[in-house]
Amino acid sequence: MSAFTPDTILSLVTNHPIVPVFYHPDSAHAQTIVQACYDGGLRAFEFTNRGDMAFPVFANLVRYVRENCPDMAMGIGTILTPADAERFLDAGADFVVQPITTAAVGDVCRARGVSWVPAGSTLNEIYQATQLGADLVKVFPGNVVGPDFIKAIKGPMPGLKLMVTGGVEPTIDSLSAWFRAGVTAVGIGSQLFSGQSTSPDALRDRVAVLVKLVASFIPKPA
Repeated sequence: MSAFTPDTILSLVTNHPIVPVFYHPDSAHAQTIVQACYDGGLRAFEFTNRGDMAFPVFANLVRYVRENCPDMAMGIGTILTPADAERFLDAGADFVVQPITTAAVGDVCRARGVSWVPAGSTLNEIYQATQLGADLVKVFPGNVVGPDFIKAIKGPMPGLKLMVTGGVEPTIDSLSAWFRAGVTAVGIGSQLFSGQSTSPDALRDRVAVLVKLVASFIPKPA
C-alpha cells in the first residue's frame, strides 16, 4: 500500500507544483532522471505507461525511489483500464494519472486508497471527473486549450484543482502564464529533459531554477 494518501498527494503536488512526465525503456537511465529531479527539489514524478518496458522499469523505479528518494511520490500515467491500474498499483504506484476519465479506474483507486488524477479538456469533463471523486484533475492537452481557458473556467468554479499537461514549457513566461491563470500544478514532459538538460547535473540545476521560479505561486499557509 502507498505511504501517500490522496490528501497527501494533493498537498505534495500543491507545494511542489512541477510534475515531470517521463518514459524511458532503460531502468538505469530512468533512475538518474528521477534522482536529478529529486535533488533539484521536485517531489512528485509521473512515469508514463507508453512502452513495452513501462511495467518492469516502473517496478524497478519504485524500489529505487523508496531507498534513495524517500519523499518522492511515484505516479503512473497513461492508464486507460482498471486492469492496468491494478497492475501498476501492485507494483507500488503512489498515484494514477489518466489522459481521459474512466470511472472504473477511479473505482480501483478509491478501493485501494490511492490518488486518482483523471483528465478533461472541457468544463463539463472536468466537472464530471470531480463528481466521480477526483480532487485533482488533469487538463490535457494544455497547448490546445491555453491559459485563458483555465482562467475562464475558474470563474464559475474557483475551487477546481487543476494540473495542466501538454504544451507547458520550462520557462518563466510559460509557467507564469499557467499559474497566474489558476492551475494548481503543471506536468512537463520532453521539453524538461532536452536541450540544456542533457546530463543529470544539468537537469538537477535546471529543475532547481524552475522550483525557485514557481515558489511565488505556491499558496501560503493560512
